[in-house]
Amino acid sequence: MLTQLPTLGVGMGFREPYRSDLFLHRQDVDFLEITADHYMDTGLEKQEELDLLAAHFTLIPHGLNLSLGSAEGLDASYARKFARLIRRLNPPWWSEHIAFTRAGGVDIGHLSPVPFTHEAIEVLVRNIAEMRSHLEMDVPLILENITYMVEMPGAEMNEAQFLAELLAKANCGLLLDVTNLYTNAINHGHDLQAIVEQLPLERVVQLHFAGGFWHEGVLIDSHSHATPPQVWELMEEIVARAPVKGIILERDEELPSFAELREEMQRAREIGRSWRRWA
Repeated sequence: MLTQLPTLGVGMGFREPYRSDLFLHRQDVDFLEITADHYMDTGLEKQEELDLLAAHFTLIPHGLNLSLGSAEGLDASYARKFARLIRRLNPPWWSEHIAFTRAGGVDIGHLSPVPFTHEAIEVLVRNIAEMRSHLEMDVPLILENITYMVEMPGAEMNEAQFLAELLAKANCGLLLDVTNLYTNAINHGHDLQAIVEQLPLERVVQLHFAGGFWHEGVLIDSHSHATPPQVWELMEEIVARAPVKGIILERDEELPSFAELREEMQRAREIGRSWRRWA
């Protein structure tokens, strides 16, 4: 199924301050990723915004709080709301993080890593199956790798091996955040090239990229700066080797002019063209 997904090209995560720019430069943005949580339990204005965006762009709903890694299972109410949004948009795919955001019924307020264990994979597979039962339609799910400040104890495999086993058992695609992959390698002293060699590159559907900053010797994934050279190099390697269908630029802090984002998107688009991922 992943090989049959449409090629979308290069776009950006929708941020409201750029709404006018998006319509003024429609030809420079191939698709948009929307934060699903921003369109649940919202008023008429946000629903009209969603309709407007959907009328002009292909939209990919991207979740933050499904908490697929929660051992206690999904919040059924949240899952049903997310499923309704997906059915409304009927996107080519949808995405969530490999993480948990809830424990003991408490929302912990951030994406927390799961341990790289077989038990954690079983939890994720079970929760993904439950979400698919709420969805009641066959829209592929792609899972995103996150950054983590602390490596969870008890690991039975490295991150790349964990991703390969999880995606195979859950039958999901990979939303490979190349910035996150680079950031984890730098912060935890991993061999980035060795990790890339073990990734299930055949399952890559979409990429994320962004720039962060250094703080007291730690690289922070803040989505606040231009993409660094090392991430561009990693992106090119992944695009050369994986069947990438779409690339999304993320920017959440220190928002620059839209012209700067256009330049980054165009650079990503040229990388895709150079490896014949799209025209």
